Amino acid sequence: MENLKAIVPYLLSSLIIIVIAIAVIRVLNGVIDSMIRREERQESPNTTQLNFMKNSVRVIIYTIAIIMIINVIPPFKSVGKALFAGAGILAAVIGFASQQAFSNVIGGIFIILFKPFRVGDTIRTNDGLVGMVTDITLRHVIIKDMENRRIIIPNSKMSEDKIVNSTIGDETICRHITFGISYDSNIDEAMEIIADEVRKHPNFLDNRTQEDIEAGIADVRVKVVALADSSVNLRVFAWAPTNPKSIELEWDVLKSIKERFDREGIEIPYPHRAVVQK
Repeated sequence: MENLKAIVPYLLSSLIIIVIAIAVIRVLNGVIDSMIRREERQESPNTTQLNFMKNSVRVIIYTIAIIMIINVIPPFKSVGKALFAGAGILAAVIGFASQQAFSNVIGGIFIILFKPFRVGDTIRTNDGLVGMVTDITLRHVIIKDMENRRIIIPNSKMSEDKIVNSTIGDETICRHITFGISYDSNIDEAMEIIADEVRKHPNFLDNRTQEDIEAGIADVRVKVVALADSSVNLRVFAWAPTNPKSIELEWDVLKSIKERFDREGIEIPYPHRAVVQK
């Protein structure tokens, strides 16, 4: 009973520290959330730093709370002194065990400092993963792909990989769409159909400057890019305001151009195989 009475003050002190830590985290997160909402209304790029700060606050406050609890409870303090006595071995063990964790933290800090991408940017990773960045934490980056799935990638990998950012600087994008027509089809007619269907799409963006317009450059450019084995390959350079809209444009015009080709008698060749039986 006496041992229990001796422990109670330390337990109460630890409980108070934990309660204060939780309260501080909630207050700071509430303040940061209000700042994030204000920045989002103003379409400010600072939301990335605020999200990172929100994720970091919890780790920092809990770390401080744990250190305070260790200092309050005498047995824990003795253990801490014993651990510091073997600091060399401890440092080696901790360094080896948490090397990847520290790499992720440093990678996250570098991402926030140098801003290769931000929350809300549409990116493509070196592995071909495409999606919108929804969060950047101390450990990982969260990407939402086209199927609404969340892809979680460690910060250290994101810092080392080549990243294609479709949003930073200029969101407009030129989508290259290639079509193959037969050698017997009218090339000029096919090019006119492709340009017309792209031009009619609501996501199409006329990206010409005033100088381009005065020079008579077409709003939709279609070029012959290859004389292949069984087809003449035509490529259209279709501009759109954003990457998601350019993807939708590509999907829609693939259908509409195929239907126009069928109506106008433009043939899209496909492989034929001749079987000779002796």
